[in-house]
Amino acid sequence: MNEELNQENIQESKSDVQSAPKTISTREEVIDRLKEMASDISLAKRPELESLKQTFYRLQKVALEAQIAAFVEGGGTEQDFKPELDPLEDQYRKLMNIIKEQKAAAQEALEAFQQENLVRKQAVLEQLRELVEKANTQDVPYSEFKALTDQWKEIKEVPQTAANDLWKSYQQLVEQYYDIQKLNNEFREYDFRKNMEAKIALCEEAEKLAQEEDVISAFRSLQQLHQKFRETGPVTKESREEIWNRFKTASTIVNRRHQQHFEEIKKNEQEHLDQKTVICELIEGIDFDSLKTFQSWNDKTQEILALQAKWKEIGFAPAKQNQKIFERFRAACDTFFSKKGEYFKQAKDGMSDNLARKTALCEQAEALMDSTDWKETGDRIAQLQKEWREIGPVQKKFTASIWKRFISACDHFYEARDKNTSAKRHEENQNLAAKKEILEKLKAFDAQNMSDDDIREAQSLLAQWQTIGFVPFKAKEKIAVEYRMILENLPAAVKPSDRRRQGGQRQQSQRPGENLTQREKLQRQYDTLKAEIQTYENNLAMVSAKGSNGFVDSIRLRVEALKEQAAGLLKQIRELPFEE
Repeated sequence: MNEELNQENIQESKSDVQSAPKTISTREEVIDRLKEMASDISLAKRPELESLKQTFYRLQKVALEAQIAAFVEGGGTEQDFKPELDPLEDQYRKLMNIIKEQKAAAQEALEAFQQENLVRKQAVLEQLRELVEKANTQDVPYSEFKALTDQWKEIKEVPQTAANDLWKSYQQLVEQYYDIQKLNNEFREYDFRKNMEAKIALCEEAEKLAQEEDVISAFRSLQQLHQKFRETGPVTKESREEIWNRFKTASTIVNRRHQQHFEEIKKNEQEHLDQKTVICELIEGIDFDSLKTFQSWNDKTQEILALQAKWKEIGFAPAKQNQKIFERFRAACDTFFSKKGEYFKQAKDGMSDNLARKTALCEQAEALMDSTDWKETGDRIAQLQKEWREIGPVQKKFTASIWKRFISACDHFYEARDKNTSAKRHEENQNLAAKKEILEKLKAFDAQNMSDDDIREAQSLLAQWQTIGFVPFKAKEKIAVEYRMILENLPAAVKPSDRRRQGGQRQQSQRPGENLTQREKLQRQYDTLKAEIQTYENNLAMVSAKGSNGFVDSIRLRVEALKEQAAGLLKQIRELPFEE
């Protein structure tokens, strides 16, 4: 039974664990709580002290960041910022040192007190051992035994490492005394009954603790019950095992709940450590070489601030790793903001040069903005805009004005170019519409049966065609081919070139002294037909890739007819006798 009691006696150092402290939101509240602890050192428990420490430095960091932001907003840089002396931090450090010294002194006094009690209990054990040995040979008054057990109960705390061994030795001696001492049965039974009643009451208290919501408080109360159980005298041999098993069963339930509580805390703390480790890895993994602009640094800063906010929401990590992971997190954040400060300082040093370069680009754009060489100037301004984008930022007070100057010059050119291009495009579209209208009118003629009025109207349309200006470049070739094909389908009298040729032929035939032989006349007709056939075939070759339609087929039939006509002329020429 003594062996089992030793196993059930969980280290009382765990009773130092406190319930979660009240929420503290300011550094002043941290200071006030530390003052309370300094005035009553029993309040200074390690978990709450650790929590206060982290809360104070977290709030201090927030306050420092606010000071830096205000300094930068006022025109300074993070590198130039020098924090002022913080009286709250000085007060915090002093209070922490006082508490540390008081805890050390209290612990030293407790250890001395426990050591003194150990010596006193060892002395009682020695006297009790002598009394038991004496009882083996002679009667020993119960009053002597009772005096020693009362003295034992008056002595309280001893070093934890010696507590169980002391109790084991004491219990053995007490039981030996009762077993060998020849006491009056009535008195002895009375003593056993009173001890049994006391131990039953302790069992009932222990069983109630199983329903206690605060498992920490229940565990502490159980330790006190264990102490009382040890100090209560023996019961009858028949009842010893039974009453101990009842007390042990109740203790096991409380101890198990206490253990589960800490296992859950340990599990949650490990999860918190894992989450905080991921946050550290995210910040440590930042590719600083990729942050090349103010915007990229500001975007990344927002991400860091979000991670810091997330960190504050996560609970404590295991005690052994909690400070280490916090220092890792703080180091990663400090590295980021240090790199950011270096970048902004270097960028600020280069802002004057950037302003000079952008001013030069403004002057070049302003020199070009009235140019009407749309193509070359447009390419040059596009190049200036590319150069502008490659130049870094300028000081905030110049950003808007220098950009407005540059973009105004660029917009001036583009607006003028757009107006010119729009007018030119409108004119070309009108010309295209006019030519299409002429083509439709020419197609409407019956080329085989044109009256004199039709011929005159067609000639007028052809004259109008020649006066119309440019059409859009993409439609130029298509409209030209369509025009030539329609023109070739018209009678010779309509076409200016044929009229000129006919006029020349009439002039040649009317020349005095002109005497053409039959062969020469036929040969000239044959040459004319060959030229006309060649023209049609050239036109057909240009449109053959675009498929077949009725108009193209009619030209092909005409070519065949002209070829037959030319073959007939060639036959006539060959049949004529040769004339000298």
